[in-house]
Order: sequence, then C-alpha cells, then structure tokens
Amino acid sequence: MVDEGYFGERVACIDNSEAMRARMREKPGPERIEAVTGDMAAARLDGEFSLVYLVFNTIFNLTTQDGQVACFENAAAHLPKGGRFVIEARVPEIQRLPPGQTVLPWRADPRGMSYYVYDVVAQRLSGQHYHFIDGRIEASPTEMRYAWPAELDLMARPAGLRLQDRHAGWRREPFTALSPSHVSVYAKP
Repeated sequence: MVDEGYFGERVACIDNSEAMRARMREKPGPERIEAVTGDMAAARLDGEFSLVYLVFNTIFNLTTQDGQVACFENAAAHLPKGGRFVIEARVPEIQRLPPGQTVLPWRADPRGMSYYVYDVVAQRLSGQHYHFIDGRIEASPTEMRYAWPAELDLMARPAGLRLQDRHAGWRREPFTALSPSHVSVYAKP
C-alpha cells in the first residue's frame, strides 16, 4: 500500500510473515516502510492509499474464493476515489495438462526441481519445490487457489472496483490468449 512518504508517498505493507516484514523494514529510502502484521484479506491500516498492490501470485496464497473476494474488498476499503488496486499473477497453466493428468513439472536444474499438482475442480494447486543447497535438499511446499483473470474481474465488482487495464507484464506488453501472466489494474471510480 502506498501513500505519502516514500517518493512523496507513504508506504506500508501487510504480511503475516515476520521474516518478510523484517526484509521490508530493511529497504532503503527516505522513509522506513511501515510493516504491519496481518492477513491481507482482513487487516486494516489507518488512512487511505492511492495504490494497493499484490505481486508474484500473492492473491493465490488465499486458498479460498471467499478469501480472495475479501482481499478485493479490503483493498477497495483502503482506496480513495480514483485509487488503484494492481495484481500481478500467472495465468493458470492447466491448458498444458493432457486430459486426466494432474501433475505439471515446472523446473529441473542443478539448483533444484519443482512440480505442481492440480485439482482442476477446486481450482487448487500444491507446489512442491526442492532446492539443492550445499549437498542438502530443502523442501518448500506451497498451497494455492488459482483464478483466471476473468474471475478476478468478477471478484472486483462487489468491492466497487472495475478493470481499467491489463497487460502481459510490467512493460505493458499486450495481454493475449498466450500470455503466461498478467498485470491487472483495477480502479475505484
């Protein structure tokens, strides 16, 4: 969330991970970043912010549709008229799954390997990530609920937000049927 302070704006983050909040507090800049403990679908900060954003699939960390809708509502509650809510996320890769298959290999290289197990009925995926570090294997599992861009657009409506723009990336590449990710900008009229 951004408003006066950093680059002329106040910058705050909501995270339920102490390690991530500590990293945010270490960021350089003219102002320290306000790092608050909480659930992004429910935590409230004082004041309004001209910009609220979730990057790198963060919306998918909320593992229910209700939680994702609540996140849109919480973001909108922090925005003044004309404020923006920006989401960066992958487009679900399930079109790469052959019929009946649920496992999608993601990466395999000298540093590690990853794969995803999809439940296409519940729109959930379990990610299994293994990192090879100094002769050991470190596991890093993830649980997510994926959503198509059109579903995110519908989640925005009850929150009073409307899709303003969508690109395939941060350089404003055109979003197409083949885009693997999107940056979607929702505005509060």
